[in-house]
Amino acid sequence: MSERRYVITFGCPDRTGIVARISSFLADAGGWIVGAAYHTDPDTGWFFTRQEVRADSLPFGVDELRARFAEVAASLSAESNWRVEDTDVRRRVVILVSKDGHCLYDLLGRVASGELDVEVSAVIGNHETLAGITRAHGIPFHHVPFPTGDKASAFAEVRKLVEEHDPHAIVLARFMQILPPELCEAWAGRAINIHHSFLPSFVGARPYHQAHRRGVKLIGATCHYVTADLDAGPIIEQDVIRVDHGDAVPDLVRKGRDIEKVTLARGLRWHLEDRVLVHGNRTVVF
Repeated sequence: MSERRYVITFGCPDRTGIVARISSFLADAGGWIVGAAYHTDPDTGWFFTRQEVRADSLPFGVDELRARFAEVAASLSAESNWRVEDTDVRRRVVILVSKDGHCLYDLLGRVASGELDVEVSAVIGNHETLAGITRAHGIPFHHVPFPTGDKASAFAEVRKLVEEHDPHAIVLARFMQILPPELCEAWAGRAINIHHSFLPSFVGARPYHQAHRRGVKLIGATCHYVTADLDAGPIIEQDVIRVDHGDAVPDLVRKGRDIEKVTLARGLRWHLEDRVLVHGNRTVVF
């Protein structure tokens, strides 16, 4: 996005006059709205919106906009369910990996080509398998072993390395370790995971072999926020690809990896563009 914008995301109990209140606030300040989306959830009675405002239309900066909008949010009982972000601030990402490299390769390629305009501050792996490709892209790689019986120390080191960069997103790109509850809480709304679509039907080892024996016709991937409930956090994006009786297990694995890459990249982009609003265990994606 070449034009600098301020992005307001907002959720509050639904009632009459919310749109008028926000629009009047921005108009009174001279704000030029260039994008607006709304959604009301009838099940919860909650209202959501995402607004894009041209930064050069306002006579003050993003900090002043936040301070002024806080009064609007309070008047609409939004409490902490609102954000004001500046598209001029480049987003920072830290990626966690193990041995499988397809998601990492894909993300690094998108960053290198300029398709994904983010700063990958570091890649952290519990194996050294992906150190070479990471450093080839000029990105620091940190190897943190996870010895049996001492994962707490390993996670403490991972947390230290991640939080040095204060990233906007922590991406588990096929990171085969389960985050402890304290990290899930510390990184809530920022830690993003990807997993294949076979859960919960084919649990455990060799899910593609299980699926092949069952004769599945669709495989896919789910991109979601990480919570203490394993693979059950708020879903950001999902997608599927067809398979048929002629596909062998390696074909299923290849197609599964393809859909994982696309789904993770799409979900990460939406998160970094402030398009995802979380409410309970559900999301609104504008």
